Amino acid sequence: MSNEGVDVGKRRFLTTATSVAGGVGAAFVAVPFIKSWQPSARAEAAAAPVEVNVGQLAEGAMLTVTWRGKPVWIVRRTEEMLASLDEVSDMLRDPDSEKPQQPPYIQNQSRAIKPEFLVMVGICTHLGCSPKFRPDASQGDLPYSGFFCPCHGSKFDIAGRVYKGVPAPLNMVVPPYRYKTDTVLVIGEDPNQSETA
Repeated sequence: MSNEGVDVGKRRFLTTATSVAGGVGAAFVAVPFIKSWQPSARAEAAAAPVEVNVGQLAEGAMLTVTWRGKPVWIVRRTEEMLASLDEVSDMLRDPDSEKPQQPPYIQNQSRAIKPEFLVMVGICTHLGCSPKFRPDASQGDLPYSGFFCPCHGSKFDIAGRVYKGVPAPLNMVVPPYRYKTDTVLVIGEDPNQSETA
């Protein structure tokens, strides 16, 4: 077969035009596919930081908010509750919070930035039940204020530290959080994030 009479310029044009059309078509197919990998607006909202005003929270009371689909408890502890933290240390499995269940900036006895306010994920570390808040020991589940999980009997002090001899292996989780103002918490952000943002 002879190549005589073949227009090389026309052949190049058709080859280029076909390649461009194929590339545009591939891009139209790829864009929705790639977008499907990105989280939905609902998922992004669920992971977003949550602002909470704790200014009106009474002493000894607990407020529950949702962050990343989990209950987060905020307890305004009384002086008596804070004093009990020393009393229970010998009864606890991890009194110094050595296991990484909280950000390093709150690895202290009260497990809080400000001792008055406890911020903690309200889920038992045994099987994921939700413990009951016991603001005082009068209910008989605990020797002092704290949290009692009725599912399997796990007990936690008023800082969410687990007692010895119960099924829960770890202290309750404290999420990252910071103070935006004296009374407004931002759950889901570390304190240094606000300085760099």
